[in-house]
Amino acid sequence: MRKKLAAEEGERKKFSATFARFGKKVNYKGYSETTVLLTNIVDVETGKVVADHLWFTYTAGFEKAGLTEGVSIEFEARVKEYSKGYVNKRIGVNNRKKDYKLSHPTRIVAVSK
Repeated sequence: MRKKLAAEEGERKKFSATFARFGKKVNYKGYSETTVLLTNIVDVETGKVVADHLWFTYTAGFEKAGLTEGVSIEFEARVKEYSKGYVNKRIGVNNRKKDYKLSHPTRIVAVSK
């Protein structure tokens, strides 16, 4: 769990990270969507690591940044809570947990390689 992000829920902050690779996921409409894996996410203000990795949808902002493997980027994002886990009411399983993520990344710039 990303406990360091919990105290900053709802805030928009500046972060730095390293681009690792592209991926794919199926979106809620059933279409394939490109994703971006960022590693070593650091709060620029405090210098503390807030997450070891996060996945984002590949948006126009990431495209404009010209991502290549290993490039360092800076971006702004909002800290949000979300639910993760598995639920199956038919057999009585509910493994839902709260976790925190960064959403709506903007002002994405490549800093260095």
